[in-house]
Amino acid sequence: MTALDAAGPNAAQAAYWNETVGPSWVALQDALDGQLRPLGLKAMEVLAPKPGERLIDVGCGCGDTSLELARRVGDAGAVLGADISAPMLAVARRRAEAAGLAWARFAQADAQVEAFEPADGVFSRFGVMFFADPTAAFANLYKALKPGGRVAFVCWRPLAQNPWMTVPMAAVAPLLPEPLPPAPPDAPGPFAFADRDRLRGILAGAGFTDIAIEASDQKIGQGDVEAATLIALNAGPVAAAARTYPDLKHRIQAAVRVALAPYETPDGVRLDSSVWIVRAA
Repeated sequence: MTALDAAGPNAAQAAYWNETVGPSWVALQDALDGQLRPLGLKAMEVLAPKPGERLIDVGCGCGDTSLELARRVGDAGAVLGADISAPMLAVARRRAEAAGLAWARFAQADAQVEAFEPADGVFSRFGVMFFADPTAAFANLYKALKPGGRVAFVCWRPLAQNPWMTVPMAAVAPLLPEPLPPAPPDAPGPFAFADRDRLRGILAGAGFTDIAIEASDQKIGQGDVEAATLIALNAGPVAAAARTYPDLKHRIQAAVRVALAPYETPDGVRLDSSVWIVRAA
């Protein structure tokens, strides 16, 4: 494995995930994993890991998906969790040790340029949308695959189709002195692959020929209103608003709490999400 280059093509993302949001995501790892796990499992079923396979988990974060992949390939296989966030990787390593999954290894690496060892498959749960050059990144992953290898991942469809983010943000927007500037549609970020045609073009440009991109809708959430409010304050557009206007944090928190209350069920707060489940070979 090569060392993460501080001046590499994704240096800005490395700083963001190490210094800005990495520590927050570590603190909320259980809640975030609980919210995102059902969506990741859908992509994992598409990948269909087999005992003895060698897999790469791109953007593995705190290791939830890497550990599940390790359970599925068994100790005859191997899983490499790759991420640019050192704080999150430290958690992943501790979790793997506690679970006795020694064949799950973790590396701080930029998947756009990392020289990976040959793998049977590549997986990602919301970890592939942040590359400065996504075609180059997927070309690098394509090169890492053994003959017959495949990629499967889950990524967000457009923000407007994800009420779990738009509902709290709509409550926060009137509080802000001015709207947050929208990210350029092709910029690295959660919704970089919202456009299905663009995503297909990226994968094709990277060398993949057998590409399937399927829409999936599911209610997600984790915990009661207080727990859901805490997640909103640390992930997604509300988190960006709270970082931009820290003096408004308490008012933002109160507005989100009120907005989420109508969505509380006996199983906790649940709102609609929309994603792409992607497979390519």
